[in-house]
Amino acid sequence: MNASSRSGVYQRWAAYALMTAVLIALPFAVDATLGRAWVRIIDVALLFTMLALGLNIVVGYAGLLDLGYVAFFAVGAYSYALLASPQHAIHAPFLLLLPLGAVIAAFFGLLLGAPTLKLRGDYLAIVTLGFGEIIRIFLNNLNRPFNLTNGPQGITLIDPLAVGSVSLNKSYTLAGLTIAPVHSYYFVFLVCAALIILVSIRLEDSRIGRAWIAIREDETAARAMGINTRNIKLLAFAMGATFGGVSGGLFAAFQGFVSPESFTLLDSIMILCMVVLGGMGHVPGVVLGAILLTALPEALRYVGPLQNQWFGRVYIDPSDLRMLLFGLALVLMMLFRPAGLWPSKVRKRELVT
Repeated sequence: MNASSRSGVYQRWAAYALMTAVLIALPFAVDATLGRAWVRIIDVALLFTMLALGLNIVVGYAGLLDLGYVAFFAVGAYSYALLASPQHAIHAPFLLLLPLGAVIAAFFGLLLGAPTLKLRGDYLAIVTLGFGEIIRIFLNNLNRPFNLTNGPQGITLIDPLAVGSVSLNKSYTLAGLTIAPVHSYYFVFLVCAALIILVSIRLEDSRIGRAWIAIREDETAARAMGINTRNIKLLAFAMGATFGGVSGGLFAAFQGFVSPESFTLLDSIMILCMVVLGGMGHVPGVVLGAILLTALPEALRYVGPLQNQWFGRVYIDPSDLRMLLFGLALVLMMLFRPAGLWPSKVRKRELVT
């Protein structure tokens, strides 16, 4: 290795070390400046990052439009909640429940993918939309004759993440620094998101990832080149659902409560918007889209107090203004940045040409 190569390696590792230090200090800095509520928003942004990366495999890599992706989020959340709450008097450890939720979600991904192998475009979107609604309606009605999910009341008192006597819903003091539950969950979510990012990047450069991209570009040509399109598409559904299942389990432990109303069509559309806004098929872009669409709507909540401060009254309700600006931003994106805020080079070149 010559001097320039060694210098490049050192610079790369220095950048990684700096980024790690910033990410470790981030929740405490945000807590001290903006308040603990914003640390919780960062936690939610990490959860949505994992969800968006899972949907990116299905939509961004394989080109399969899925409008019911939140169903896998619900499956993971309820798998954890049913086995870690007083609902059925089962309190299994999360180290068992998170992988189990991922496996169950992957099974449901195969269940969705198998009958839709020949569908594309609008038809696939309609079927996946229906699948998401079926899961939500089932969860809403499985409280009789046997009370499995507690119906619309949801499941409460879900066990938090814990290892032995160390529970993440308690505050701890380390070297004079108070570590609140939102800080503890931040680090767990950060590690999980980093692992999913690593897996997504490795998948993109693998033979499987290239097969997904080939199917996205031209399924007939991919089949002619010897790609088993059936298995590859099923794998895309299963892998995307796996990420959704892990995120759902973490969400249930973080919230301590789940109900069917947490998994609506609007949530699926929001996750899809994160993928499209950031840049389909590009992992950094998807992460950026997830962070922006989680943080910006929360920031717009402050518009109401600002109106009151400047004009003496609130002229536009902040919730209405949030949706108006959100819709306007999406329209402008489709007009001026159709490839997303941070698209991959291949995707950007395709749309330009």
